[in-house]
Amino acid sequence: MSLTETRLYHSIKRNVGKAIGDFNLIDEGDRIAVGVSGGKDSYTLLHVLEALRRRSPVNYELIAVNVDSGFPGYRRDVLQTHLEEHGFAHRMETTNAYQIIEEKRRAGSSYCSFCARLRRGALYTIADELGCNKIALGHHLDDFIETLLLNQFYSGTLAAMSPKLEADNGRHTVIRPLVYVEEPDVIAFTKEQDFPVICCACPVCGMIDQKRKRMKNLIAELARENPSIKRSMIGALGNVQPGRLMDPELQRMI
Repeated sequence: MSLTETRLYHSIKRNVGKAIGDFNLIDEGDRIAVGVSGGKDSYTLLHVLEALRRRSPVNYELIAVNVDSGFPGYRRDVLQTHLEEHGFAHRMETTNAYQIIEEKRRAGSSYCSFCARLRRGALYTIADELGCNKIALGHHLDDFIETLLLNQFYSGTLAAMSPKLEADNGRHTVIRPLVYVEEPDVIAFTKEQDFPVICCACPVCGMIDQKRKRMKNLIAELARENPSIKRSMIGALGNVQPGRLMDPELQRMI
C-alpha cells in the first residue's frame, strides 16, 4: 500500500529531505530504528522516511519499533496491522512501564516525562538488539520551538532539541527528521492519509502539559501579528551568535 501523493505530501517530504541534507542525518549503510507509537507524528515520520528511502541514492534500512508501556486498553493491534499492511519491518515490544510508573512516580511529578524516559531506555535496548546505529524520533518544528521557550522561561537555559544528537550510551545517534515540519501540517497529513491514530491509553492521554500549552498559546498569539514567527524561531536556533550571549565559557573564548 502506498500514500496518496498530494501537495502536502510532497511539501513534507521536501522538508524532511532538506533536514536530512542540512544536518547529515542519514548515511550509507545506516540501520534506523524508527520509534512508532501510533500517533500522528510517528506515522508521518515513518511513511515519509520510507518514501525517501525508496528513491534515495544512499542505502539505509528502517525498522519500526513500538514500545508498549502496558497501559490497559492500548490498541497495539491497530498499529501492528497497519505496519504489516504497508510492509514495514517492525518490532513490537511490551514493557512493564505502567507498573513502574504507578509504583515509583513521585506525587505531583510529570506522568509523561517519567513514561518517556522509560520508553526511551527500552528503545535504546531494542535498537542494540536489532543492530540499529540510529534512532529516529517524530519531534516536529513546534516541539523544537516550544522546548526552546520552556527552557528559557522555566529552566533558565538557552536550549531546545537537536536534529542530530549522540546518545549518552555512545552507541546510537538520535535523529529528528521532522524538524522543519510544522505541527498543523502533520495533523492535516494524518487526516489526509487516514492513518489509524491510537492513544497510548495512559491516564493523561490527550492532555497537554499546562506549561507547554502556554507556549503553544503564546506562539499562536505572536503568529497573528507575524505569520512567519515559527520559521523565524527555528531559524534562530541555527543562527547562534556566541559573542552576544552571557555564558561565561563562551565569553572566555572571545
